[in-house]
Amino acid sequence: MGRSKFLLVFGTRPEAIKMAPIVKELLKYPEHFETKVCLTGQHRQMLDKVMEFFRITSDFDLNIMKPGQSLFDITTECLMGMEKVLDQYQPDVVFVQGDTTTAFACALAAHYKKIKVAHIEAGLRTGDKYSPFPEEMNRIMAGHLADFHFAPTEGARRNLINEGITKNVEVVSNTVIDALLLGLETIQSTGDLVYRDFFRNVCFDKKIILVTGHRRESFGMGLENICHALLKIANMNPDVEMVYPVHLNPNVREPVIRILQGHTGIHIMDPFDYPFLIWLMNQSYLVLTDSGGIQEEAPSLGKPVLVMREVTERMEGVEAGTAKLVGTSQELIVKEIQHLLDDPGEYQRMAQAHNPYGDGMASQRIVQFFLHNKD
Repeated sequence: MGRSKFLLVFGTRPEAIKMAPIVKELLKYPEHFETKVCLTGQHRQMLDKVMEFFRITSDFDLNIMKPGQSLFDITTECLMGMEKVLDQYQPDVVFVQGDTTTAFACALAAHYKKIKVAHIEAGLRTGDKYSPFPEEMNRIMAGHLADFHFAPTEGARRNLINEGITKNVEVVSNTVIDALLLGLETIQSTGDLVYRDFFRNVCFDKKIILVTGHRRESFGMGLENICHALLKIANMNPDVEMVYPVHLNPNVREPVIRILQGHTGIHIMDPFDYPFLIWLMNQSYLVLTDSGGIQEEAPSLGKPVLVMREVTERMEGVEAGTAKLVGTSQELIVKEIQHLLDDPGEYQRMAQAHNPYGDGMASQRIVQFFLHNKD
């Protein structure tokens, strides 16, 4: 019996982080799997840095990123590029991750070639097709194209069943926790000095709030509200410092720099590499974010998470008590941050709540599924 030919496709930093542990696990079984990686390049520099950190190399690279690219550009370039890769490699299964335009377009390309699709992080839903946009519809469409569905939680599995997807649905937990643990091991082996030097302008004797915010649905008034809330918290709490790695998108950078730049308690930085992000998250008092991955990672480090979204597909964290939805309301963001700063009991309740997202074994479960279900 020949080896199964697997192609893992991703194009953004979050996808790379969540796919890296699967790539590394599959490569442990060369007698069973021929494993190749295809990058779409939907992101470029940040994607390459993750590949370097996890010591993963690509076999194909569509290199689609271009200035001012639209969703139309990403979708069509992925489709056209994948046609050539699939014709050349002819994999048995294409793996896609999550809810990016890369994931949807590459699942569609595999479907056009009648190649099976494995969907990692399957079944997340908000119930609102425009929030997050375009991610909610990307993951729904990828899910209905897929043949294998690796759900991170029981709730995600139920979402799939409610949509009539019942075959080959496996609850495996989230590979982002696998990546986080791998990353922390690497950081511990190199020591703290390089990270402390990188953040040398940050006073770690104070309470650190890590902020990440870049969602399309927050552009405009939402981001303005967030920035004014941060400014108010900084003015009210001289014992707090905020670190905000700001997305390169000008729709994000313009209001952040205009409103927050120059405040001594707020450090506006360019996006930094994954190991620096998780090191800083580990040093932080709390996290304010609209990122999906960080909603999963921060609870593993015992950090309360305030989610700057009106709805989230990761309700398990909210239900477990590790996260709270604050949306983009200036008043609510200020209220909830101040509550966590002032009330040690509430802080400990959130910090010590059970993390529902995983145990670091998701990649092993995915690979074991294919070892036990070989054609």
